[in-house]
Amino acid sequence: MSTDPHDPGAEQAFVDEWRQRGQFAVVEAAHMELAEPSIRSAFQACVAAGATTVVIAPFFLWPGDHWDRDIPALAAEAASRHPGVRYLVAAPLGPHPLLGDIVEQRVGHCLAHAAGEAPECDLCAGTGRCGLR
Repeated sequence: MSTDPHDPGAEQAFVDEWRQRGQFAVVEAAHMELAEPSIRSAFQACVAAGATTVVIAPFFLWPGDHWDRDIPALAAEAASRHPGVRYLVAAPLGPHPLLGDIVEQRVGHCLAHAAGEAPECDLCAGTGRCGLR
């Protein structure tokens, strides 16, 4: 999986890895705006693959206008083309309690690396970003 945040394939690699976990029959990437696949086209792909319920899982850290208004409106519009298919817009990542654990783990590893006690993580490898200044 690419961990370079500037690599356009990194997002697709994340989705592919999630799909391979096998908990959900269909997993598709989607974008709210400015990029493809759109929520509409990803919804269509899910239905074409046999989904009768589509869950939109926003990759956001916190609730906001996109979660409150924009994504539900885009989901409703996509669903209107598929009578009988139900949908759900899931909650964003925060304030889930495990998110704090992830942040603590990341900060701890970065501090250990800066102290020479751990290697660079995959995200920072070769960038020189993870160091005390």
